[in-house]
Amino acid sequence: MPTYDYVCDACNHTFEQFQGINEEHLTKCPKCKKKKLRRLIGAGAAIMFKGSGFYITDYRSDSYKQKAAADKPSESKSESKSEAKSEPKKESKSKGDK
Repeated sequence: MPTYDYVCDACNHTFEQFQGINEEHLTKCPKCKKKKLRRLIGAGAAIMFKGSGFYITDYRSDSYKQKAAADKPSESKSESKSEAKSEPKKESKSKGDK
């Protein structure tokens, strides 16, 4: 349920009211009791993550992801390392072979 901002045109009292979308607008000011209350147009609500399980690294920006990808070693470098490891070892001559 959203929170709405209200202002009284008679006494300038402003407050927030937590109410459902389908509920009627308030018309009577809780401070001066006059029917001069109007609901203000809000900027909208932001997404709020509450509780465990939400990490800042889960929602990284695109620029961060691009920089992280550029910092990773390229595949050609990693392939050359694996080829160097897979080269056959030189056979050692045994004492019986001359």
